[in-house]
Amino acid sequence: MGGGSNGVEVQMANEKPTNGIKSPANASTVTTTTNGANKAIIKENLNGKIVIPSASCKIPSQFEANGEIIDPHCDPKNPQKISFHDITSAAFLIKDGIERTPCPRSTTSDSYGMDLYLKKDFLQYTGSFKERGARYALLSLSDEQKKIGVISASLGNHAQALSYHGWKLNIPVTVVMPKAAPIMKIQKCRNYKANVIVEGKDMGEAKALAMKMAKEQKMLYINGYDHPHIMAGQGTIGLEILEQVPNPDAVIIPVGGGGLIAGIATAIKALSPKTKIIGVESAKCPSFSNAMENNGPIHTPIKNTLADGLAVPKVGYNAFVTALPLIDKMVVVKEEWIALAILRLVEEEKCVVEGAGASGLAAILAGQLPELKGKKVVVLLCGGNIDTTVFGRCLERGLAAEGRLVKFNVEVSDRPGGIHELCEILSELGVSIKDIMHERAWLKDIYTVEVKVVCETRDWAHSTELKEELKRHYSKVQFSEEPLAIHEQMINQGKK
Repeated sequence: MGGGSNGVEVQMANEKPTNGIKSPANASTVTTTTNGANKAIIKENLNGKIVIPSASCKIPSQFEANGEIIDPHCDPKNPQKISFHDITSAAFLIKDGIERTPCPRSTTSDSYGMDLYLKKDFLQYTGSFKERGARYALLSLSDEQKKIGVISASLGNHAQALSYHGWKLNIPVTVVMPKAAPIMKIQKCRNYKANVIVEGKDMGEAKALAMKMAKEQKMLYINGYDHPHIMAGQGTIGLEILEQVPNPDAVIIPVGGGGLIAGIATAIKALSPKTKIIGVESAKCPSFSNAMENNGPIHTPIKNTLADGLAVPKVGYNAFVTALPLIDKMVVVKEEWIALAILRLVEEEKCVVEGAGASGLAAILAGQLPELKGKKVVVLLCGGNIDTTVFGRCLERGLAAEGRLVKFNVEVSDRPGGIHELCEILSELGVSIKDIMHERAWLKDIYTVEVKVVCETRDWAHSTELKEELKRHYSKVQFSEEPLAIHEQMINQGKK
């Protein structure tokens, strides 16, 4: 596990430069505070945050429930750790019903400065790793429970996995999905013959209803990230990784409720103790890193995020006590890096993944893992169930963040040929116009027209060249800087 400290170290970087001008090396200030017996190293910068657990920190044997509904399999008063034996048992049981997904070397591995491998578990039948735990949990039921059935609350991937394997194993499955769940995922669960109940404004209300129904109808509630069988099933990914990529220096794992990293870390640390386990979260839902700082699961407000599969407001108790001693580093990345990772995976690897699935690569792109240069690294692509419209927005956001999609306003002459001259400049620069419109009514000068342009460039340097050229020709040019735009220097940190 990561080294300790006598307090909490916070490292802040300078402001991001604007207009594509390279900034000097980031200066930093360090503030040290005391956190009692709970110690961690926390480093914050413009690209996100890094939390390194302390070896001297003792994990509590029980946690406060704070009035929440208690799942007997996920009891805060008696959290359960899974073992390597649990994972090997799961691997044996599920092998005939789960895809053994590939883990090839990245086609652009050299450009990242490391020996990079991609574990493509989004190639499971339902599009996510969730099938492993779902199948193992269902196969572990008693004969009586298999007749009664199971229930769970989920926004999508866990619900689909449970529904699909329940259908294949002839076990009744009920899933409660909040109203915010994607329509496509709701329909897929119905296609898999599950009893789908769409109720509750969020996961909290959906889970409360599911727990109530479980008690009334004697169905077993299966938590999608904290049930011991779920964690053990997800851990089989770790076994496959070590078979496909022997002795990796690091494995990078997306983290939501914590069950995935708990299972994989248990498998990998048992067989390859020197392999670093690195978790990645979105800055919009850093529930596990917050739990690390708190030394226990704590409620974390969740904002809308591209990585909706990681948006779990409170990590699992079983997952936390299992994973924390095995995690070497937790990385929190900002949303623009996730969007860029989705774009890169499509362009370079021909892989369509959701935000949660791309977050591992996002940590590399953000330059948060410089110690992995020259190392053998495995990144888990855990899910591919991205909504079509969201996918389009992610690609556009990635292009804008990388400086390849540019928006600007410029005032040109309203006489014949004014807009033609602007288009000629763009054409000579090799810039592709995506959208263009002009406005006259709100200008003081009746002989000018304001032209609004959205255009595509090759890269950040090309967009900088465009800005300089337009400013030479026109006195009034305003570029709409993407608030999350990634500066060229930052991009180079992650890929050169």
